[in-house]
Amino acid sequence: MIKPTIGRVVWFWPDPSMPTLSGIESAAQPFTASICYVHDDDTISVGGFRHDGRTFVATMIPLYHGEGPRPLVPHAEWMPYQKGQAAKTEALEKKLEGG
Repeated sequence: MIKPTIGRVVWFWPDPSMPTLSGIESAAQPFTASICYVHDDDTISVGGFRHDGRTFVATMIPLYHGEGPRPLVPHAEWMPYQKGQAAKTEALEKKLEGG
């Protein structure tokens, strides 16, 4: 699991009814967001940009770590690159512990 820290970039999946100026369905792609507060390892607050460039904030949202069912509410998740780097780090740590 990646530990959330202030300033880290995450993908934010909004409520599908959140409109954009371009008319593109909001939930088709995530918004970019930065963690601005960590409530615990699974709950954060973020600020970021919508697809049309307008800013937004979302407080007390779930941070989906990729395990189990995806939340059905607005939530954040780590980007694939971050998940890959975390997996590489974990594998290296296990290798160093064992040998």
